[in-house]
Amino acid sequence: MSSTPTDNLEIYLVGGAVRDRLLCLPVDELDYLVVGSTAAEMVRRGFIQVGKDFPVFLHPDTKDEYALARTERKCGLGYHGFQVHAAPEVTLEQDLKRRDLTINALAEDWDGRIIDPFGGLADLRARVLRHVSPAFVEDPVRVLRVARFAARFARLGFGVADETMHLMRDMVRAGEVDALVPERVWQEMAKALAEERPARFFEVLRAVGALARLLPELDRLWGVPQPVEAHPEIDTGVHLMLVVDMAARLCDATEVRFAALCHDLGKGTTPRSDWPHHPGHEERSVVLIEDVCARLRVPKRFCELARLAARYHGLVHRAERLQPGTLLTLFEAVDLFRRPRRLEQLLLACEADYRGRAGYEERTYAQAELVRRCADAARRVDQGAIAAAAEPRQIAASIRHARLAAITEACRRAAGP
Repeated sequence: MSSTPTDNLEIYLVGGAVRDRLLCLPVDELDYLVVGSTAAEMVRRGFIQVGKDFPVFLHPDTKDEYALARTERKCGLGYHGFQVHAAPEVTLEQDLKRRDLTINALAEDWDGRIIDPFGGLADLRARVLRHVSPAFVEDPVRVLRVARFAARFARLGFGVADETMHLMRDMVRAGEVDALVPERVWQEMAKALAEERPARFFEVLRAVGALARLLPELDRLWGVPQPVEAHPEIDTGVHLMLVVDMAARLCDATEVRFAALCHDLGKGTTPRSDWPHHPGHEERSVVLIEDVCARLRVPKRFCELARLAARYHGLVHRAERLQPGTLLTLFEAVDLFRRPRRLEQLLLACEADYRGRAGYEERTYAQAELVRRCADAARRVDQGAIAAAAEPRQIAASIRHARLAAITEACRRAAGP
């Protein structure tokens, strides 16, 4: 019988794959831990080394990841300040001890036996996110990861252990999260926005003081009132959490969820003398979104949609009262005729804003349907036929006039007899 690259190696399935199997969730990828081997031995067996900071290898056939057991020692500020030690004498338990949460510090051997040195099974049953050891404080990324896991497993009833919340507060006070690079903050935020309950990510960060350091534009919205007749929840921060979770309910696009999260940032800079009203908050929100996107190096497509949602959500909410010319100006602003998908994303963000209010969750957002009808009418205008019949200098104006007429007719039909 021919040998395989893994013959006679001490190998364990570790991390998320074990956790998710036990939670009866889909397993997206398999990560394996190799105890008692060396990098040279792994390469000799045909594994492909890909890790830069520590030895990680790809199986030559399955391409699954195999990492050598290792320990880590803190030697500087931030999440880069570690010395990694991978050697044959590092035990399974030593490797698991360096992990963040007990539910992620589980291993499964080749016979299917679960190794649980830190109480991860009990915490899975109790639905608790708990740190493995005091070494948790050495890596500030773990604050973001715990918040993200809280968002991922919110629907299963998971909460963060009190002692873990205390540790994270200590890390924030010590300035550890200030050392996080913007790309890593955005990476974790984008992953959190992709979860079913993204609001939990921001709520956990706020509870430990990290949101004020990383996203102060959002953090300051709690305690800012809105008119109770339009916002039964009153508090702007509470509203934003309802909105981002509603956006997650409406669509999978993280761009839409980010736009929903940021559309009201300007309300945090409204003078108290104007409360609970927020005149001009749309344009102030645009400026703050640009600041956030520049600081966190947010991808362009996220920033563009967020700016549009901030600037135009109030307009879309009033769609039934808008003149056809205003609707056409909106369509031109969102680049409808070249990028029709972006209008649909804007409408989803606006619907999330409308329905992200206490008592509005199941209401119909008729404004979006009207805007879609008008947009479809404008897009059906035959530009080629107009261009063929018009003088060259009149083509653009003739097309715009035809689109305006199409929108006017769509509004008339929507209004009924």
